[in-house]
Amino acid sequence: MTLRRLLLATPLLLTPGLAMAQDSTTPWYSPMGWLPTSAAQPVSGIYLGAGAGWNHSDARGVTALGGNAAALDRSNRNRQGNLGFEEGFSGVLSVGYGFGNGLRTEVEGNYRYNNVDRLGGFQSRGGGPGVGMRGIDGEQQQYGVMVNALYDFQLPRWFPNMPVPVVPYVGGGVGWIWTDLDARGTSSNGTTVRIDDTNGQFAYQGIAGMAFPITSVPGLSLTVEYRYTGALEGHYKGRVTGASGATLTTGKYEADQLHNHSALLGLRYAFNTPVPPAPIPVAAPAPAAAPAPARTYLVFFDFDRADLTDRARQIISEAAQNAGRVQTTRIEVAGHADRSGSPQYNQRLSQRRADAVAAELVRQGVARSAITVQAFGESRPLVATADGVREPQNRRVEIVLR
Repeated sequence: MTLRRLLLATPLLLTPGLAMAQDSTTPWYSPMGWLPTSAAQPVSGIYLGAGAGWNHSDARGVTALGGNAAALDRSNRNRQGNLGFEEGFSGVLSVGYGFGNGLRTEVEGNYRYNNVDRLGGFQSRGGGPGVGMRGIDGEQQQYGVMVNALYDFQLPRWFPNMPVPVVPYVGGGVGWIWTDLDARGTSSNGTTVRIDDTNGQFAYQGIAGMAFPITSVPGLSLTVEYRYTGALEGHYKGRVTGASGATLTTGKYEADQLHNHSALLGLRYAFNTPVPPAPIPVAAPAPAAAPAPARTYLVFFDFDRADLTDRARQIISEAAQNAGRVQTTRIEVAGHADRSGSPQYNQRLSQRRADAVAAELVRQGVARSAITVQAFGESRPLVATADGVREPQNRRVEIVLR
């Protein structure tokens, strides 16, 4: 599907009061093509999530403090250095709660691992050429606990030929990360720098991702996301040893702020996802003597409205004309509402919608005695939703010719 078709489809799918005709034996139809009858519902209630993938940790500046700086100075070395890391991996586990309106909060535990591949700097003093470190070895492990807030964007009704549903989301969080750093390297004059300690710092992160609901398992979604996670600078214990292996001094090293970039693939399961209602089976007509199948026309309304659009009047006119052409014994008009608002208010609103459609049928020449009017409020949704959710397909009046 091209971007141009996607942009053309959007305003048609979002038009308030959209009305569509439907045979009781056929799927939904719109001018843009065939549309699914349900979309991904907002997460409501408790959910669990897990993900794993790639982690990149930016290089960090390192400064020797106190006695360590003095020992490096005596060995004709600079106290300024830097750490570099190989590409590594990360994993995340989370438990959260969705409020049914796109907003979610969660508590997350995470882990990241990267090997050390550079312990540079600490260059020779006195203006001569620097001599790099050799024998580089070590690792950086991170353990974190974060509290996140996220928001899921509910896209409009799916476009024609869309292969899978998708729910984009963004979020951020704060928490604490413990970094276990073990890095060591030896200069050409035999001086060895060793940093080996665990330190905790305040951490923060930004999250952007997409969830792909698995329709065969309600509540289960595949997730793909990017995370930036940072932490404040930390102090780590270490020591400097001479060429003989004797410890020259022990002290601390200050490492610059921590910056991680992670790409994760994961799964999320929401426990309270409503199961879409099973399609109502249509009995096969008996040969010859079976009556013609009922025809159903759907008129849709804008949020909290009961007035008719031009398109709605066109559909009602088509129903009135067909009622005169076919052998119709009765005409049923049933009003409905979505679950945004109280049940009592939605009952009255569905009655007003049904009355408006019935009045238009009479204006189009249908006898009022042939019409039965009912109002069901929010009790018979086309699309199952949590309480308080606005759903355009549930704001409707059904006209059935029998």
